Order: sequence, then C-alpha cells, then structure tokens
Amino acid sequence: MKKAVFALLLTLSSLMAHAQDESQTGYNFLRLPVSAHAAALGGDNVSLIEDDETMIFHNPALLSSVTDKTINLNYMSYMSGVNTASASFNRVVKERASWAVSGQYLDYGKMKEMNENNVQTGEFSARDISMAGYFSYMLTNHIAGGISAKLISSFIGDYSSVAFGVDLGLNYFDDKHQWSVSMVAKNLGGQLKAYDEEYDKMPLDVQIGVSKAFANVPLRLHLTWVDINHPKYKFINHLVVGADFQLSDQIWIGGGYNFRRANEMKIQSTDGKSSNGAGLSLGGGLNLNRFKLNIAYAKYHVSSSSLLFNVSYVL
Repeated sequence: MKKAVFALLLTLSSLMAHAQDESQTGYNFLRLPVSAHAAALGGDNVSLIEDDETMIFHNPALLSSVTDKTINLNYMSYMSGVNTASASFNRVVKERASWAVSGQYLDYGKMKEMNENNVQTGEFSARDISMAGYFSYMLTNHIAGGISAKLISSFIGDYSSVAFGVDLGLNYFDDKHQWSVSMVAKNLGGQLKAYDEEYDKMPLDVQIGVSKAFANVPLRLHLTWVDINHPKYKFINHLVVGADFQLSDQIWIGGGYNFRRANEMKIQSTDGKSSNGAGLSLGGGLNLNRFKLNIAYAKYHVSSSSLLFNVSYVL
C-alpha cells in the first residue's frame, strides 16, 4: 500500500513540475464547482469529508466516504442565460472499493451570428458535456486513492471538439484528531478532436487541501491551495479559505473566500477598485439519513450572482 501511495504522489509531483508554464484555455467549465458545500467554502475544496456524492467532482478519492446507491442531481444558474446541470450515481464494492458514474452539462444559450459588416445572419448555440467514471479504494485505514476518467465534448455552432481527461486524488483522514489532507491533479489529458487545426490545452489544476474539525466546537476550518502548477501567480491568489458550522446533526451553514476570484473580478469604480462581492460565498444544507439538500450562493462575475443546488437520495 505504501508503494501505491508513493507512486501516486510521485505522479502528481512530476505532473505539477511538467505543467508549470502551460496556459489553461480549453474546457474551463470543468473548473466550476459542482458541490454546493464546496462552493460555499470558496468554490475549491478537495478535503471535505462528508457523505456527499458531489465531492467526487472535486476529488475522486472522496468517493470512499459516500453511502452505497446514492443518486445525486445538481443545478446551477451560472450567469444570465447560462445554466449547468449534473448528476451522479455510485455503488460500494465490498468494504474498500467504490465506483460511480456522472454526467455534466453546461448550456451557454443562444448567441447572435454576425457577418463582417456587423449584420446579424442568424443565431447559434454553445454547450459543453462531460461523461465520467470514478473508482476509489481504501489503500489503508486512513488513506484513500481515487481516479476519474472523463470524455468531454464541446459544441459552438457548427464546430465541435472532443477531449479525454483524468483526475487523480489522494486523501488522508485521521478520524481521531479530525484532520483531513488531500492532494489532487485535475484534468490531465488532452484533445482528441480540435475545433480546427489548433488543439486547446486542458485546464490542469493541482490542488492541496486541509480540513480540521474540533472536538468541543461545531466548527470546521478549510484551506485549499489551487493552481500549484502555476507558481508565477501571486501567493495569495493560490488560496481559498472556508469554514462551516454544524448547527445540529442535520443542519450546516458555511462561508468562504476565494482570493484569486476576488482579484480577477476587480473593476474600477468611483471609490477605487472593487470586486463587488466576487470571491465571497455562502451556503447551507439539510442532511438527513437518506435525503440531502445543499444550497450555495456566490458571484463568478461582477454582473451576476449564482445559485447552486444539490439534491441527493439514498436508494
């Protein structure tokens, strides 16, 4: 088992070093949060230990924490006219292994088609689709490893592209001291079919996350380092922080702050530069024995707000 963990860590480290100077241009819808709990904690979280199937979109190793035969449906109003939805289902195999499947869809709506004289000649639509399979395994009593394989397609009017991507993840969870530490490499792979002759790169993102719960306080703190494979970014723009409170055994509320999002969304105003709330996120949820409902609010653009809904049910 130790050899398997070392091999995964070595793979992640080498990929991180190899991808330091690569731009991230294609299929950026894969960067959007799917888990409302993760979205509430700043949008990027890979170390949250919950019976929450949506976390497999963020770290496939966290599939090991999900109850058998959970079906999950998600919807997010991203920006005006742009909506995304996803779904997943999992099974537990014996005691240590689990598998899952998911589908993810983003619709950009209708757009005007213009000619070189700025005359409208019609309309076209754009959409992204991802179909994925997941597998996780408990390498030890405290360490879980996971992998997901994604077939991705994108359509812009009459043009289309196809790509294949892989996520690799590790999670260490100390249930006695309530520490969770994860490392994930997301979107390894490349395009199989380009829109034209130029192939886009995948939005590779190497992340490390730490979560800590406290025995006598219903509080959990989260810190996530994102885009580690881009060391030229300012240090503060790698950080996502969050905290959630367990109000009861079934109800949680949380909030987070994404420094990079806040920095990128700053615009000039009469009072100086302002991000208009971008970077800040809030959320809450009701987690019953077989039914779960989680909701998050965030701004991914200065002009509009976003709501993300997760509904899960154990069959």
